Formats: sequence, structure tokens, C-alpha cells
Amino acid sequence: MSGRPVKRSLTLRGHRTSVSLEDAFWRAFREIAEDRNMPINALAAEIDEARDMDVGLASAIRVFILVHYRDGGASRLADTA
Repeated sequence: MSGRPVKRSLTLRGHRTSVSLEDAFWRAFREIAEDRNMPINALAAEIDEARDMDVGLASAIRVFILVHYRDGGASRLADTA
């Protein structure tokens, strides 16, 4: 397993952006989106809208994933903002 972040492109509300996350976080992020029956871009957009603008999107996604698994898969966006 690589510990280096991997940059991937996402589309948030019609705009392309790139996010660098480690492979383990990308896998977890995809799993959460699948569990919620939503595209990964839609989940990323929700996280983006809920985050403090002083926090980078990659960090917000990592915290969201951490809270999700810490809470047994029941995280809510308000819990990570």
C-alpha cells in the first residue's frame, strides 16, 4: 500500500478540481459513496459545501472519512464541519 497521496480529478457543481489523497482514503471515500448510493462527485460536493473555507478539501475529506468510520458508518456532514 502506497503512503503517497494520489491526485485525482473530481467535478464539483460543474467545475473540475483535483484532490490528492492516499490510496486508503480514496478506497474508503468510494466505499462511503457506494454505501450511500451516490456518485463520489456528489459526496465530494456535499463535503465541500459543509467545510470551513480555511480547511482544504483533501483534509475535509480525510476528516469526513475518519468520523464516518469512528462513528460506525453513521457520520453526518454537520459532524465534520
